[in-house]
Amino acid sequence: MKKLTIKIGTTCLAALVLASMSCTKLNEKVYGSKEVRAASNGSSGDLGGVYSQLNGQSNQANTYALQEHPTDEMMGPTRGTDWGDFGTWRKLHTHTWDAFHNQVNDTWDELNTGVYRATQVINASGVTNQVKGEASFLRAYFMFEVVDLYGQAPFRDPAGSVDAIPTVYNRSAATDFIIKDLEFAEANLGTPTDIGHAGKAAAQALLAKVYLNKAVYKATTVGGPFTFDAADMNKVIGYCNAVTAAGFHLNGPGKYFDNFSWDNTTLSTEIIFGRINTSTNAPANTHNRWRMGMHYNQSPSSWNGFTTLADFYHSFEASDERIGGTYPKLTEYNGLRTGFLIGQQYGPGNVALKQRGGQPLIFTPDVNLNYSTEAQGIRVIKYFPQPKPDGSVNDDYATNTYILLRYSDVLLMKAEAIMRGGTDPNGQTALGIVNNLRTTRGATALGSLTAANLLAERGRELYYEGWRRNDLIRFEKFNDPVDQRPNKTDKTRTLYPIPQRAVDTNPNLKQNAGY
Repeated sequence: MKKLTIKIGTTCLAALVLASMSCTKLNEKVYGSKEVRAASNGSSGDLGGVYSQLNGQSNQANTYALQEHPTDEMMGPTRGTDWGDFGTWRKLHTHTWDAFHNQVNDTWDELNTGVYRATQVINASGVTNQVKGEASFLRAYFMFEVVDLYGQAPFRDPAGSVDAIPTVYNRSAATDFIIKDLEFAEANLGTPTDIGHAGKAAAQALLAKVYLNKAVYKATTVGGPFTFDAADMNKVIGYCNAVTAAGFHLNGPGKYFDNFSWDNTTLSTEIIFGRINTSTNAPANTHNRWRMGMHYNQSPSSWNGFTTLADFYHSFEASDERIGGTYPKLTEYNGLRTGFLIGQQYGPGNVALKQRGGQPLIFTPDVNLNYSTEAQGIRVIKYFPQPKPDGSVNDDYATNTYILLRYSDVLLMKAEAIMRGGTDPNGQTALGIVNNLRTTRGATALGSLTAANLLAERGRELYYEGWRRNDLIRFEKFNDPVDQRPNKTDKTRTLYPIPQRAVDTNPNLKQNAGY
């Protein structure tokens, strides 16, 4: 395992190379640099380099791992000598990370690199309001993740001395900074040329997300209790209504997994913002999303890593299409199903697959974080590959757009804001919104809406999309025991530590409580 440590805060940003952390091709390599690149997404000038920094969000490590592995929907069990990786995955699931944890460190570098590069574009001379609006959205996105994960945000002025100690915004001040960036973006952006560019609706969706979490970020006590202001909830509702007015709507019944297919750029009516991948250019390649859990003997041969928790799987009704099933061409050509993979697995030609030792490849609900066999654990296929008729897959250039903001999340944010005291000028109810979503997905309507079943619905709709930790914290359930973590953890675990080397080099950073 190798890792490149970068000082964010006292030096100019240097090349950032994410670690390769497993014997099973664990990580994609994601590059960032002090030198801002030419546009890679069709934007002008330096802005393309800022967009390219988003590619790391599709990695199965770092930001994604910090948001998913400590929750009730994902774990990374060690299988013999595979996936030990010095305990990086086990520590995330058991909430036992510290200020030296490799992914805590690498995520800090990656996100703050994004903030810095966006600031360079915003401060450049001759920048149009369009470009500045896109850069402001991107800076807000990266800083939102920093604030959500770490609770404070360093900020360096690109025009300042390279030896200057960066300013540090506390969580409340950083939240206000993010809102101002997004308000500027909303005011200066229109409908983008494609979903790979930030537009007005993306700014509105992220503003809704910030206001929904504002009680968490402004709280005097880390981890709650939280008090949700009705005015903030009305802001959430207003921004969600604006996104709806822009024309986004749910995919129809039976079309949930079209949101994640190899043609999701055209099949999905729900993608507000994401990273577009093509058969010749896949900067945010989604292939790790299936390879991180699929077995070595499945098609394509994969890394046999992450699983979901049995309790989470059992929260779905059998009729709920989000639990997964057959998908045209995918199942026909290479035997894969979408959603949750449990039981006997099949390959091309509907051949029953075996483990490497010759036993049937039967995924089981039981799984042990420390000592699992290669077939234990329910696997999850949300994004999925495009197979050829012979069952082969060219996933070096997977064409699935990687989603960062999706419309069903907007609907559920609106429902939550109404439940927390907001009022919808359109007269919708929280229960009505949730039941419309559920019946569209094939689930039965709820008789009433509670905090518990709304949190569960967010899980069923948005699983494996990188929002679960954020949701659990807001509902004050993040520290509850789950499978393979039998005891309640301390509320200080709702924030990650500031990497110790960052604290050591920037006196304006103060280590978070509990570390």
